[in-house]
Amino acid sequence: MKKIILIVSLGMLVLTSCQKTREAGATSAVKVANEWWATLDSVGIADYYGLGHQRILTYNTSANDNNIWVDDNKTTYGFKIQAAVDYTSLTFTSAPLASNEYFTPGSTAFPETVHLTEGKIFPKMGHSRSGNIVDSIHMKLEFSDSPGFIFEINGVERTRFPQDDY
Repeated sequence: MKKIILIVSLGMLVLTSCQKTREAGATSAVKVANEWWATLDSVGIADYYGLGHQRILTYNTSANDNNIWVDDNKTTYGFKIQAAVDYTSLTFTSAPLASNEYFTPGSTAFPETVHLTEGKIFPKMGHSRSGNIVDSIHMKLEFSDSPGFIFEINGVERTRFPQDDY
């Protein structure tokens, strides 16, 4: 009987030792992946469009590499682009002619591209709506259909507390 218990125990040890475990949220983008309440701060443009705080997303690509998606979830500005990340400095930028994944194929307009510059996350440098200390985000976007016009986006981390949502 002791031999059977020993063999079963060793078998279970071998089977469980081969399983790879990963901490929840431990993607390559864990330092920069989040939801943000952001505003469009370019002079006059926010008033023109009547935009307040909008939700922006940053998350890892399926390749789980040094790129992230920067995505407004089609809520206002209409962009979803990949950006290269430097995880040491928490900065991100896109290629000058990054494809806008939300461009509608078959449109009569030329394919829209977006250039994201000066993307940066500032740990614990923002305040939520109710005053909680949170990370903040900054970036500038230039769309190919508005060349020369820079959209400046600034925001703070979404805490998911009801009193902090817009």
